[in-house]
Amino acid sequence: ELARSGQAKDVKGYVSFHGGLTTPDDQNYSKADAPILIAHGAADASISMQAVAKLSEELEAAKATYTLEVYSGAPHAFTVIGSDQKRADILSWASFKDFLKANLTN
Repeated sequence: ELARSGQAKDVKGYVSFHGGLTTPDDQNYSKADAPILIAHGAADASISMQAVAKLSEELEAAKATYTLEVYSGAPHAFTVIGSDQKRADILSWASFKDFLKANLTN
């Protein structure tokens, strides 16, 4: 939400794990000047793959720098403690750590 709000100041990056991906009509990613990492479960019943594709189109149109990772078989909330989605959890956290290292270290 912050990435598309245009309100962010001095942000080094944005990350979303199994987040809502629909962009409100009055927002866009044109002012998102920091990299974005999106981790999404392909089996998420709350957020369709059509919404993921639409988000990718919006990010491309805004010329945003982003990485969109989709984890097969992973439902919504795949990082919640006790989830049986170890693969998606492990891979997404590894990507997150790499993202932090790439964008927060000098």
